[in-house]
Amino acid sequence: MLTKEKLQCIKLFEEGLQLYRVKNFSDALLKFEEALKVYPEDGPSKVFVERCKYFLQNPVPEDWDGVFEMKTK
Repeated sequence: MLTKEKLQCIKLFEEGLQLYRVKNFSDALLKFEEALKVYPEDGPSKVFVERCKYFLQNPVPEDWDGVFEMKTK
């Protein structure tokens, strides 16, 4: 059964993911961080927080296809 917190986290994650896909990394970051405030154990939100921070420091090319390429192991 999904708790109220998990459902809210899912909603915020989905909003963040939509922003991420259109390269709005600053607003996406805020959504993923908000999701973690609601449900701190959410693994996907943690991953996307780091990806947004990375892309804010290392802008993606204009033809970016949404794929995150790891540069280190």
